[in-house]
Amino acid sequence: MVLLAAAVCTKAGKAIVSRQFVEMTRTRIEGLLAAFPKLMNTGKQHTFVETDSVRYVYQPLEKLYMVLITTKNSNILEDLETLRLFSRVIPEYCRVLEESEISEHCFDLIFAFDEIVALGYRENVNLAQIRTFTEMDSHEEKVFRAVRETQEREAKAEMRRKAKELQQARRDAERSGKKVPAFGGFGSAGMTSVSSGTIITDTIIEPEKPKITAAPVRPSGPSKALKLGAKGKEVDNFVDKLKSEGETIMPTTGKRGSDVSKVLPPPVNMESVHLRVEEKITLTCGRDGGLQNMEVLGMVTLRVTDDKYGRIRLIINNNDGKGLQLQTHPNVDKKLFTAESVIGLKNPEKSFPLNNDVGVLKWRLQTTDESLIPLTINCWPSESGTGCDVNIEYELQEENLELNDVVISIPVPSGVGAPVIGDLDGEYKHDSRRNILEWCLPVIDANNKTGSLEFSIAGQPNDFFPVSLSFVSKRNYCDIQVGCI
Repeated sequence: MVLLAAAVCTKAGKAIVSRQFVEMTRTRIEGLLAAFPKLMNTGKQHTFVETDSVRYVYQPLEKLYMVLITTKNSNILEDLETLRLFSRVIPEYCRVLEESEISEHCFDLIFAFDEIVALGYRENVNLAQIRTFTEMDSHEEKVFRAVRETQEREAKAEMRRKAKELQQARRDAERSGKKVPAFGGFGSAGMTSVSSGTIITDTIIEPEKPKITAAPVRPSGPSKALKLGAKGKEVDNFVDKLKSEGETIMPTTGKRGSDVSKVLPPPVNMESVHLRVEEKITLTCGRDGGLQNMEVLGMVTLRVTDDKYGRIRLIINNNDGKGLQLQTHPNVDKKLFTAESVIGLKNPEKSFPLNNDVGVLKWRLQTTDESLIPLTINCWPSESGTGCDVNIEYELQEENLELNDVVISIPVPSGVGAPVIGDLDGEYKHDSRRNILEWCLPVIDANNKTGSLEFSIAGQPNDFFPVSLSFVSKRNYCDIQVGCI
């Protein structure tokens, strides 16, 4: 078999993507594809058509054609087998078989075509091997990315150190009554003076560091819903491993001092006393209903930046009736907390550490009570003549919660194309690489407590489990409020 070219074209013969495996001019391939629709006989159904010089082997793809151009003496059976493999590769990279989608992923398709055919001859590969070959990464690129991320973190650390120095200088100037200077890259309007009051923040997730990229990191599953900072450790471990293997890692070449402050955004504005309340929910339910396990972990973190607030005390208002287990830090006066729900140090002469995050209180709830589930998911796949019709719905159980950036991930079979979406609340995204359909909902609250999604795709009912869910919320699941004395 000698394969001359593989192309995806419209029914009018316009080439969208074409890969030539032998020496051919652009005019030649465009002429062959333009003549292809005129040669087809509409009265009969065939999978190939021949001319005096070449043979066209084709397969319809909705409004498009997958066309192989071969020599006339090639084996037609091998041609058809190769055509089927080409046709299965396209849905792996394109959600819908449309001209715009094909054009957007043209280079991915060309790389995959090159794995199927080399120098006009078919390679002995299958769909799984093609996916593996095209996803292989570069060691040099991995080294470059790891070094760059390490440099960015070092630059941010230097920026924060410089910002603290500027804040301290401004604070000293205010105390001595001198005129407050304007510092370098920040300018006189870049820093805010320290107020005498305290600011209390009560949030589920509050970033401690400014982010370089604007795109938010979306969690991929319930077990990672509220975890922060995992990627940095992986990059550090990778850089250390490279150094142990003898790789030469270039030192940071980023700008220092005031130059960094001009490029990077200012740090998070934190006042003299800063509180952060974090909470993580992890639960597992059975396919046919029933709560298998639910765990809630929460923590109150205190950060004091001014020594005159070092002996501050916190009031904890626990209005939750779910049976929480509360635990204070070993240096906290437990008798005072038990009697008055006040957090203070055992030794009143000591103060909290300055400029350090101190976890003063944490709580835990573990249960199998189904009435405590904040959000329920019901996935119902039904077999049909062409595959499966899947109906999935959600219902908010805790109406006082407001869930943001909700992502419901449903596994789908591979190699069968994109699902056909019916009724839909919100938006969806089909990831053909990971074989996952993501149902995205920006907000779920009391005004939007239920929703549903319907889609059809080839497969079996077991292919659509397990379903995973992730979300973030600005409101705590457990009713615990924190104040200052």
